[in-house]
Amino acid sequence: MPARELQEKLDTLREQLEQNPPLSLEERDELHKLMEQLDAQIKLENTVPDTSLVDGVNLAVERFDVEHPALTQTLRNIVQTLQSMGI
Repeated sequence: MPARELQEKLDTLREQLEQNPPLSLEERDELHKLMEQLDAQIKLENTVPDTSLVDGVNLAVERFDVEHPALTQTLRNIVQTLQSMGI
């Protein structure tokens, strides 16, 4: 169940990025790398969790908090889901 929730939140983040918010190439690359890590964690749900993933998402929350509140809220939801998965 938590992996499905994480997938839904990741899909929401993808949809938000498809709406082309005003992000620099560096910011987009950072979010795409984060999404790749989240995808990998979903695929490895029953194996050892990547605890650094929460740190990476939290850093993204801090970085995008002021200028991109919608992205930040989605990232916060992802952190909550990761924590509920025990990551």
